[in-house]
Amino acid sequence: MFPLSLLNSRRTGIICRASLVVLLLALTGCNLPKADAEPSSRNGQEQAQEEAAAVDVAIAQIGNVEESLEYTGTTQPFREVSLRSQIQAQLLDLAVDVGDRIQQGQSLARLDNTVQVATVAEAQAEAAALQAEVANVEAQVSDAQTQVTRAASELEQARSDLSRLQFLAQEGAIPIQQLEQARTNVDTAEATLRSTQQQVRSRQQQVVAAQQRVEAQRAVVAQGRAQQGFTVLSSPVTGSVLERSSEPGNIIQAGSEILRLGDFSQVKVAVQLSELELSTIQPGQSVEVRLDAFPEKTFSGRVDRISPAADPVARLIPVEVTIPNPGGQIGSGLLARVVFTQRTNRSRVVVPEIALQVNQDNRSQSSGGNQPEQSASNSTQANPSEKASGEGRNLPSDIGTIFVVTGSGDEATVTARSVTLGRQGDGQVEIISGLEEGDRYVVRSTRPLKNGDAIRFSVLSEQENPPEG
Repeated sequence: MFPLSLLNSRRTGIICRASLVVLLLALTGCNLPKADAEPSSRNGQEQAQEEAAAVDVAIAQIGNVEESLEYTGTTQPFREVSLRSQIQAQLLDLAVDVGDRIQQGQSLARLDNTVQVATVAEAQAEAAALQAEVANVEAQVSDAQTQVTRAASELEQARSDLSRLQFLAQEGAIPIQQLEQARTNVDTAEATLRSTQQQVRSRQQQVVAAQQRVEAQRAVVAQGRAQQGFTVLSSPVTGSVLERSSEPGNIIQAGSEILRLGDFSQVKVAVQLSELELSTIQPGQSVEVRLDAFPEKTFSGRVDRISPAADPVARLIPVEVTIPNPGGQIGSGLLARVVFTQRTNRSRVVVPEIALQVNQDNRSQSSGGNQPEQSASNSTQANPSEKASGEGRNLPSDIGTIFVVTGSGDEATVTARSVTLGRQGDGQVEIISGLEEGDRYVVRSTRPLKNGDAIRFSVLSEQENPPEG
């Protein structure tokens, strides 16, 4: 049997140890749940942030849509010249071939000039003969003028004799018959003078006629020399040879084509424009031209001519576009795509096409309720073939869906909103209704969105302007 004091001492130690264990358990029990609760809370926040889609947000603004209408055509030289022979002769030499570059004034072909040389020599001989005839007639004129002078002197002498005999007859010194003879001499001298004067005028007219014949023959000589010059054919333009129509040795008829030349200092593209777009195209308007032969380049051109006559069947209007070609790299017959850029004259909310999900069933969707899962980064584009034909300037559907941002910060979510679409162009779309200026909307998302999804803003998102004051 243990002493009472020892028993009490052992009981007191057990109680102390038990109390210490209880205290440790209590302390451990209080701290352990708190330590477990903090990691759980952090994991929930991180999971929520990871589930929220990262989006690019933009603010709806008023703007104008630039429409791009694309038409196809074929390149042509700025000028096309047919080099033809003006005389009949044998082609002796042809110095160029298809594709050769040529300069203005360069000799390209040579014809046989034997006939032309003989013709010129014959015409010159005839001109010399006519010139000799002119000299002969001029000599006859000189002789006639001498006769006129002699006749005038004889007439003067006859008149002097008549005056003297009239005085003597009045005095009765001579018979009347002698006076009458003097009068007859005067009349004869006057007639002789008139005759010689007429001869002079006639000879002078012969001189004029002979001189005219000489001038006509000189023209024949000049024509022969010009035809002799036609035997050498020179280029009227700087460009390239497009076609070679004959070969040396052939007999070329007057008017026959020998070469076809092209001026490539500029290039023309002829396109057929829809009559619905005629009012929006003006001469001198700038356009962009892309060539399949040069896929990495875009050429700047202008509308040069608009035909006043449309095709009565297709209702298409020929439009001619001119492109500068300083290096001569653009040839003929290349496929060209001409883009006419037009700016609408109305102001509406404009958003990028990639922000839209177009509803193919063309039915309006409500902005509330459950929405099918849609992507803000996928949009339905217009059919390129429709665009190329001048049609299809609106999207395939008039109704689309855009995700509008509500809330801010960690509480930001998206709401799918139905919008009515207008014209589209250059990657932009008009919003006729459903989106107001200043509304925030999603342009791009890292994953497909649905109505009510939480989002987080990317660094590219536009920020609302802070309130003033």
